Amino acid sequence: MTLLHNQLELLSPAKDIEIAKQAILHGADAVYIGGPSFGARHNAGNSVNDIAKLVQFAHLYRAKIFVTLNTILHDNELEPARLLIHQLYDAGVDALIVQDMGILALDIPPIELHASTQMDIRTPEKAKFLADIGFSQIVLARELDLHEIKAIGQQTDANIEYFIHGALCVAFSGQCYISHAQTGRSANRGDCSQACRLPFTLKDDQGRVVAYEKHLLSMKDNNQSNNLIELVGAGVRSFKIEGRYKDLSYVKNITAFYRQKLDDILLQRPDLARASSGKTEYFFTPDAERTFHRGSTDYFVHGRKADIGAFDSPKFVGLQVGEIIKVTDKSIDIKTKNPLVNGDGLNVLVKRDVVGFRADKVEKLSSDIYRVFPNELPKSLLSIKLPYIINRNLDHVWQQSLLKESSQRRIAVAFNLKSCQGGIELIAKSEEGIEVSQSLLSQFDLAEQADKARKNLQDSLAKLGQTIYYASAIEIELDPVYFIPSSQLNQLRRDVIDKLSEARMASYLRNTRKDEVLPAPIYPETQLSFLANVYNHKAREFYLRHGVELIENAYESHNVKDDAPLMITKHCLRFAFNLCPKQAKGVQGVKTKVTPMKLVHNNEELILKFNCKACEMQVWGKIKSHVLKMPLAGSEIIFLDKN
Repeated sequence: MTLLHNQLELLSPAKDIEIAKQAILHGADAVYIGGPSFGARHNAGNSVNDIAKLVQFAHLYRAKIFVTLNTILHDNELEPARLLIHQLYDAGVDALIVQDMGILALDIPPIELHASTQMDIRTPEKAKFLADIGFSQIVLARELDLHEIKAIGQQTDANIEYFIHGALCVAFSGQCYISHAQTGRSANRGDCSQACRLPFTLKDDQGRVVAYEKHLLSMKDNNQSNNLIELVGAGVRSFKIEGRYKDLSYVKNITAFYRQKLDDILLQRPDLARASSGKTEYFFTPDAERTFHRGSTDYFVHGRKADIGAFDSPKFVGLQVGEIIKVTDKSIDIKTKNPLVNGDGLNVLVKRDVVGFRADKVEKLSSDIYRVFPNELPKSLLSIKLPYIINRNLDHVWQQSLLKESSQRRIAVAFNLKSCQGGIELIAKSEEGIEVSQSLLSQFDLAEQADKARKNLQDSLAKLGQTIYYASAIEIELDPVYFIPSSQLNQLRRDVIDKLSEARMASYLRNTRKDEVLPAPIYPETQLSFLANVYNHKAREFYLRHGVELIENAYESHNVKDDAPLMITKHCLRFAFNLCPKQAKGVQGVKTKVTPMKLVHNNEELILKFNCKACEMQVWGKIKSHVLKMPLAGSEIIFLDKN
């Protein structure tokens, strides 16, 4: 079932099947999840059998399952990938999220294709090309602003998908090779070493230190919760949450948080509709601030801002809860208006380090003072100057509410009970308009108390607690009103609900892949560098067929042995430290010539070059000799998990 232009889709991540189910129960319209191989998260795979079971569960709610097959593929992996795609199609998967153009040149079933964020989609021309060759949904680069998103939406008929929450890769997706150059672990193959979260020292062209031991390539986390209505106006229809490595609590909370935000928009905009069925009730209060994040930023949606980096720490500091007013060798006294309990996770920022501990025991000394006995008292707390700010990054009470059943999602059904030839008939109509009926043939006695009997009938039909349905309307059209034994009416209700579920599943239509337009679309560029990530002969054939004349091999092919841009990013350290020539324009005495800078980590240097015209920074380096000696990634024989 393809996404209609007036539908808004909340797309949640899942590491495994159980998390995927909870994402749906907490309000997701669609879930993206890894299969047994070739998904761009190395340790987040799931068997085809498990995915098939998930598909059945999701389709009950009209929710969709997208499987990530978004790594670049070695020639040896093309046939295993093709076989896997057939298995996923047979399992009922709604769409594949892909990066490698070689997949389009394989003999695959007509499964819907979505363009991964790894394709680095930043221009209307590229977006239109992808739509023209058969992609029905495209994930735009996170770095785009509202005007750029709108311009792309106006040039393509593909659905626009955009990341609204979660971790931010500092590089343009698909344009980062630092991990492979240094370790042989390729980000484009789902095995990033996350070098961007390391501490670096920044030096200028004279060797002077600009910043010392800061996490200079670590971004704050994406949070577009205040921009959703503007993103809708720009053409976004699928709102994507990052996090296929995230735990169950994160997925529950963030999915619920954005479900409520989007539902508020749907109330304001009757011209828009939800992309799946059901209504979700929560047994906790969703709060994005209580789940892991490195601080929040809306990145470039409203243009460049200075404060987008999480330079101090890549860890989750949490919310400020109060001040430390006393420290002994066994306990800490905290002044706070927020109740503290045993099991809370607390931390302080000491210089550049996040110092954390668990509260083993908490005593309330007064209305706003608590004495905390840590599991292990950090020695650095004995030397801090009081009072000292303290944060909580694990709220034990709130966290416990997420570890148990925390939501309920149900489908609306309207009942109509009426007389028929020889008995009664119960008609059930779902919120999607699917209608079924079941008759109960018998000679019923007339009810002695019609009003009481009518109420009993309504109460019995409303008993849907063990199903995924709730009664949105109950109409009793019996004249006269019969006395119907509860056992018979309950069985009638169960039978009609079973029939409704079968009819709803049977009516679910999976969308098929779009045909490529004719004549064959021409790719916007005629020459491709290693940045295009062409790693197999099928991808090369694809680009040649679409007008590309010169194609370099992917960086993972080890053809590029000299210094090269290992990362291209819109994040600029010159701008972050007020060294941007555009900032200094017209300021007397301020140097405006742009020269390279250096990032240093453990005596290893990376060169920073600045493309000021495009407002981009490039991180240059060289592939390590030991990586060049490794076998090419994916060149080994692949054994598929056929389960």
